[in-house]
Amino acid sequence: MSAVVPPLPSLSVSARAGVVMFAAFAFAYFFSALLRAVTATLAPAFSAELGLSAGKLGLLAGAYFLGFSLMQLPLGRALDRYGPRRVLVLCLSLAVAACAAFALARNFAALLAARALIGVGVSACLMAPLTAYRHRFDAAVQLRANSWMLMTGSLGMLASTLPVQWLLPVVGWRGLFWLVAGLLALATALIAWAVPRDCPVAPVEGASVLGYREIFRHRYFVRLAPLAFFAYGGLIAVQSLWAGPWLTDVAGHNAAGAARGLFAINLAMLFAFFGWGVVMPHLTRRGWQVDRLISLGVPLSLLLLVAAVALGPQAGAAWWAAWCVSCTFVALSQPAVAQAFPAAAAGRALSAFNLVIFLGVFCVQWGIGLAIDALLVQGWPRVRAFQAAFALFALGCALSYLWFLWRGRDRPAPQAG
Repeated sequence: MSAVVPPLPSLSVSARAGVVMFAAFAFAYFFSALLRAVTATLAPAFSAELGLSAGKLGLLAGAYFLGFSLMQLPLGRALDRYGPRRVLVLCLSLAVAACAAFALARNFAALLAARALIGVGVSACLMAPLTAYRHRFDAAVQLRANSWMLMTGSLGMLASTLPVQWLLPVVGWRGLFWLVAGLLALATALIAWAVPRDCPVAPVEGASVLGYREIFRHRYFVRLAPLAFFAYGGLIAVQSLWAGPWLTDVAGHNAAGAARGLFAINLAMLFAFFGWGVVMPHLTRRGWQVDRLISLGVPLSLLLLVAAVALGPQAGAAWWAAWCVSCTFVALSQPAVAQAFPAAAAGRALSAFNLVIFLGVFCVQWGIGLAIDALLVQGWPRVRAFQAAFALFALGCALSYLWFLWRGRDRPAPQAG
């Protein structure tokens, strides 16, 4: 049954107000992305200080995504009911406390709990902006704003590589988290000041709105979900953790060399998302739909992934940078999903889709670690264990792409609105 959603009043903003709002949201998202990816750079420090196995390292990194994922469904309802500004300020306040707890943690269990709470605290850093953009910007500008938010995230991930490596001898990893806690507090204040108080609030009483059951059963959502889980979630899992251990354990780099490689990967992603932000409004006006771009781009990412796995030690940062950039086609699915639903349900639709993505991140991130550990126990060489684990991941990506093609037969994509 279709939902009956009363039209929301016009909430468009001036160009200047839109830029200020975007900048405030982007500043917060920068630190969310830095926290997401920093474990890849800190992996040698964690392993040396705490003696973490690959499985525990994957679990520690994945705890962020588990906490993040658990928040998505309640977050979606809160965004539609209370608006992005209030929800994001509350969540960021928790993130500040969680970063302080991580800096104070003295054992693996405390680190794990604090890492999960960090994920909870930053869970709205992308969904709140995208919900606001769904209400205030037209379809083409939404795609641009989404790409440039992801560009900001790439900048945060860039900062998690060489800059973090340079800071470590000065402040240590605990001091780093104290510093991030203070900057997140500043980001919270900026959101409270810069984001308009009249952020959209969906009708709750007297109107029937889409529930999560309808969202999860929506044919477009169902079509994209496996790609979101494996391809998009896997991209983040590799970029935020496993690219680092691959560069050290497979390609033979030291910690500084791996940090330089991660810097190059994230710099490539930054330019990729900037480029998408520039070209997407033009492609949209010329009739290039997101589904068509995904259909053309995913095979390239699959070929690059298979080649990197086959090359093993010869697959350095350049190969993984090329693969990550090719995966950005799938990132276009987020605003497309938001546009497939009524504006009053944007928060729930985006958060439900984000839940699928970050469950994928958690499962792929931890799953690769478990597969590596299991194969090492069986006596496999470390390089071969990495290759086999990544080959299983590639298989999941390929199957999800076949599902996307099969579910899209003779079914046009929803029109943006």
